[in-house]
Amino acid sequence: MKLYYSPGACSLSPHIVMEELGLQYTPVLASTKSHKLQDGTDFYSINPLGYVPVLELADGRRLHEGPAIVQYLADQSPEKNLAPANGTWERAKLQEWLTFIGTELHKNFGPLFGPNSDEIKNAARARITGRLQYVENELAAKQYLLGEQFSVADAYLFTVTNWAGLTGVDLSAFANLNKYRERVGARPAVVAAMKAEGLIK
Repeated sequence: MKLYYSPGACSLSPHIVMEELGLQYTPVLASTKSHKLQDGTDFYSINPLGYVPVLELADGRRLHEGPAIVQYLADQSPEKNLAPANGTWERAKLQEWLTFIGTELHKNFGPLFGPNSDEIKNAARARITGRLQYVENELAAKQYLLGEQFSVADAYLFTVTNWAGLTGVDLSAFANLNKYRERVGARPAVVAAMKAEGLIK
């Protein structure tokens, strides 16, 4: 398998999951600015949408969206318990979290990375802060988003909340979230993925 990634981007989420699962894979750096691989290959030939992550299987099939990728990966090693079984209430709750993170957090960070006005950026920060208050409340009585078991949704939330410091989103009021981030950030697989992407030494 190959994972096309860009350091610190949302592709960190499946990168963490692959490390958690102990999978054999090849990480392939894909610049989200030049849209080129290190060998000069046009990344649009890999993903016509031009963004990461992309998971490429040995037979050449490719999967493009992070929440789909992490669930596919988790289902290859169900004994690792990174995703509840398909068709269960718990799996639906996992998908609820993945959807929430993708639409309510990830997408709202987008304007903070572009050349937008202060008005647009402040509105995005306000939306993110409001959504993070919900996360803060949900984490009051549990270790991870689904309870006591780390899941692929935690890899995604950790990845997205990493962008707060880069974009001026203040997390200081969220004690539960910050403890959670410390807990997730200390996991060996998370450390390994972040080191691989050059995010930590």
